[in-house]
Parts: sequence; structure tokens; C-alpha cells
Amino acid sequence: MTEPTHAEAHGALGARLNWLRAAVLGANDGIVSTAGLVVGVAGATTDRSTLLTAGLAGLLAGSMSMAAGEYVSVSTQRDSEKAALAVERREPRDQPEEELDELTGLLKDRGLSEDVAREAAEQLTASDALRAHARVELGIDPDQLTNPWHAAAASFFAFTAGALLPLLAMVLPPASERVYVTVLSVLAALALTGWWSARLGAASPGRAVVRVVGGGALAMAVTYAVGSLLGAAGV
Repeated sequence: MTEPTHAEAHGALGARLNWLRAAVLGANDGIVSTAGLVVGVAGATTDRSTLLTAGLAGLLAGSMSMAAGEYVSVSTQRDSEKAALAVERREPRDQPEEELDELTGLLKDRGLSEDVAREAAEQLTASDALRAHARVELGIDPDQLTNPWHAAAASFFAFTAGALLPLLAMVLPPASERVYVTVLSVLAALALTGWWSARLGAASPGRAVVRVVGGGALAMAVTYAVGSLLGAAGV
């Protein structure tokens, strides 16, 4: 078995980082949306079964919505990639000189001299014209097209994992401590996901944590206030 090339290893690493980033964002959505829901319901009632029902309904609806949305989005992306690859598969056969000139120009744009770009284009075309144009012109690896089922499953499980935290934090403690336990647990989890997403994106963790925690805190505050007002009004 041959060792993977540097480009292949780099591409695999990039794909893993994309999946990790998607998982972190999915978990963050699960935490925030479910926390807002159960905290809002807790503002209106302390009934455990009502809180559990609302939380489970929100978890299932959110996870299914995330999975369906990711499946549709990635399927559209995959269809576009396959259509572009079909064009690139046909063009080198129908107009080889024009495609060779195009590939040469693209390589020149990346900093190669005219002679070196031409020689590289000829060698790449002779080796695998489709892969050469796909990677250089389209930025697509024909062997690593996005999989909509994988994306949907990742979103579903990431959202579910994130949503379970505020749901369990709300229904397990005594009624007098539910909101406090949930808020503290959610803010800690959001701080972690904000830090992790920033690290994956090579950004500043501090600002990311503040944004994520601030957004989650605001969502819980608003939904709790609304739930409290509706509960006081007997709605």
C-alpha cells in the first residue's frame, strides 16, 4: 500500500476539519434552540412532564430539520459538482487545445512561468485530464465528492447531542433549581463550543466565546421572560 501524497493528506485533513466544524455548529444549534425552548416553558410551568414533552418535541423537530436541510443543501452541492465534472470530462475530448491553453493559463495565474505552466499542463493532461481540470479549475476532487447522507447524519447526531444537555439539565434537578442548573450548564457548554469552533477556524477564541455565550444567554432570557408573562396571564 502506497503512502498518501501531501496533497491527499491535506485534502483529507481539510475534509475532517469541515466535518468537525459542522458538528460543533450543529451541537451549538441544538444547545441554544432547546435551551431557549425549555427555559421558556419553565417560565410558564414547573410541571416536569410538560417540560420533558416540550424538550423532546423540540429535540426531534430540530434534529430532523437540521438533517433534512443538510441533506438538501449537500445534495444540491453534489449535483452541481457532478454537472461541472461532466462538462470537464467532455471538453478535453472535444476541444483539447483550448482546454490545454485554459489549464496553462490557470497555472500561470498561480505563479508559474509560461514554459513551466505549459509543461505542467501537458503532463497533468496526459496523466488525468479530468482530475487536473477539476482540481485546478473547479477546486473539486472527483474522488471526494460530498455525501449528503453523511452530512445529514452528522447534523442529526450533533444537534441531538447538543439538545440533550439543556433537556436533561431541565428535567432532572428539583423544580427550584431547574432554571439555574440549565442556564449554568448551557453557558458552560456554549463557551466550550465557541472555543472549539474558533480553534478549528484558527480565529480568536475569546471573541467567539463571547458571541456564542452572549447569544445563548439572550435567547434564554427572552424566552424565559415571554414564558413567565404567558404563565402569569394564564395562557
